[in-house]
Amino acid sequence: MNKIILDTINTIPIWKGNISIKILDGGITNQNFLVADNTNKYVVRIGNDISEHLISRSNELIASKAASKCGISPDVIYHDKGILILNFIKSKTLTEADVKKNILKIISLIKRIHKDIPKNIYGQSLIFWVFHVIRNYVKFLKDNNSLYDKLLDNLLEKSEKLEVISSPYEIVFGHNDLLPANFLDDGSRIWVIDWEYAGYNSPLFDLGGLASNNNFNTKEEIILLENYFEKKINDKLLLKFNSMKCASLLREAMWSMVSEITSKIDFDYSKYSQENVIKFNKAFNSLQI
Repeated sequence: MNKIILDTINTIPIWKGNISIKILDGGITNQNFLVADNTNKYVVRIGNDISEHLISRSNELIASKAASKCGISPDVIYHDKGILILNFIKSKTLTEADVKKNILKIISLIKRIHKDIPKNIYGQSLIFWVFHVIRNYVKFLKDNNSLYDKLLDNLLEKSEKLEVISSPYEIVFGHNDLLPANFLDDGSRIWVIDWEYAGYNSPLFDLGGLASNNNFNTKEEIILLENYFEKKINDKLLLKFNSMKCASLLREAMWSMVSEITSKIDFDYSKYSQENVIKFNKAFNSLQI
């Protein structure tokens, strides 16, 4: 374990007695640790602002507190520069299959994120606009001589088409990173974690991201949309949804391309980038635009 991080965790002033520290695997943006003292267990997230990913830890903290107040996310116990400590919840991290099996519960959770969290947001809150994020990633990748340079103009052109097709927009408060690993099941309820990309957005981005990150088929997507909107889905809404799903896939691919350059976490970003580019191009071509 990194000595600087170990020293940082040991000097946090909330511990009661001696502590044990265990690395939590699975994070591909932050470093996460399970810390136990004489009274309780906690999740410690270590990470500063990440400018290339437009991550603001102050925004993550505000969203985490609001999600906790709504009973959607674990309680925030402590925070300091580069440190966020959450109450530990003994739970199972969901898989794609688990997400599909629990889809109605998860749709209800997403609705609560979209409608209830804004009522509990205090202080600065950001907008997460996927098409701006993509443009920002393109510039970063070009400025840093990315191996994907020859793909970027074509991907940006496709993104601009998606931005037109997916409008006009309803705006809600979104989580914006609904990977299966960001859902926890404690046996009686499902929690949502990791709010570093949270911000106002179209609901279709969360829905499209959920579908693409969990490999929904067409039937599962219709179930998702009809239960979220509580009505039959017309072709216009379906096209907007599929456009946002494409944008979600492109953002995920470019997030990984950037992480290939900047991240020190042991993860095969190259493979992840290539997988998501393939998924994006397949989804984009299916739009027939």
